[in-house]
Amino acid sequence: MAFFAIVIALLLEQVRPLGQGNAAVAALRRWVRGAGRAVDAGGHHHAWLAWALAVLMPALAALGVYLFLHWLGGWPLALAWNVAVLYVTLGFRQFSYHFTGIRDALDAGDEERARQLLARWQQVDASALPRSEIVRHVIEYSVLAAHRHVFGVLTWYCLLAALGLGPAGAVFYRNAAFAAGYWGRKGDSADQPVSQALRSAAAAAWRAIDWLPARTTALAFAIVGSFEDAIDTWRQHAARFADGNDGVILAATSGAIGVRLGGATLKPVAVANTAAAPGQPALGPVDLEGDALPGDAPTSRHFNQVIGLVWRAVALWLLLLVLLSLAHVLG
Repeated sequence: MAFFAIVIALLLEQVRPLGQGNAAVAALRRWVRGAGRAVDAGGHHHAWLAWALAVLMPALAALGVYLFLHWLGGWPLALAWNVAVLYVTLGFRQFSYHFTGIRDALDAGDEERARQLLARWQQVDASALPRSEIVRHVIEYSVLAAHRHVFGVLTWYCLLAALGLGPAGAVFYRNAAFAAGYWGRKGDSADQPVSQALRSAAAAAWRAIDWLPARTTALAFAIVGSFEDAIDTWRQHAARFADGNDGVILAATSGAIGVRLGGATLKPVAVANTAAAPGQPALGPVDLEGDALPGDAPTSRHFNQVIGLVWRAVALWLLLLVLLSLAHVLG
């Protein structure tokens, strides 16, 4: 069921992608905001209660619907629910329009337009970036977005689906990512800021939840890219990034396609404008201590290499699911 649910959801998402202001993201934003407002009182136990309401409750609700539909109509209804949940939590088209727009602007020689699109995507100041730095940041943000919208969701979905918990893992992972990004940015906002305890709890939970998915993504990139270079860069340089999980992914990407990643993080724009863009929770910092990683300077040709790397990793995931399904049937 997991294989067919993933394939159908990915095909649906390619044919009819969700819009930027879709109802699912709007509902999630309201839910996370409401959980924080209702429970966050500044204490650590309040913070963890707010996090549980924002992240665990929707995952348990998704599990409850799955079990009910499975009891009511068997696997067809359960499969339909899996596809529906994956459709709103999994997919490239939820972020790829940012990547495509910036790439097209650079191909047309319009670097100012590319800077504007990058600034709008990540709510950062990109006004002084040279072309190579635009490319570097776009690659970094796109790889991390692919991880959080696709590979991380696949990891948690498959783990919990194997335990009979349906699509709960996909909801759990995406909600944890969204809550950490939303509360992290709202912390310094004058518009109803959240407590430091809640920001710390959401960030700590996210680091733990993303630990395994980050390494499965990095390993997949190494397998479908330059394996020795990816593993070596991962081992030697991942710890130099500000965020350990992001560092693993970016270091593996750097080695897999031979591109130089890492460097200073772009500064956010004014606090009043730092809310995450619709459908795109804030990505974490990707700054690096010291010099950038080894590899070629980022150029537009690396865009196609990144696209190929990501799609080969998706194919690898599907192949593994097919082999596991065959082993289960034959066993």
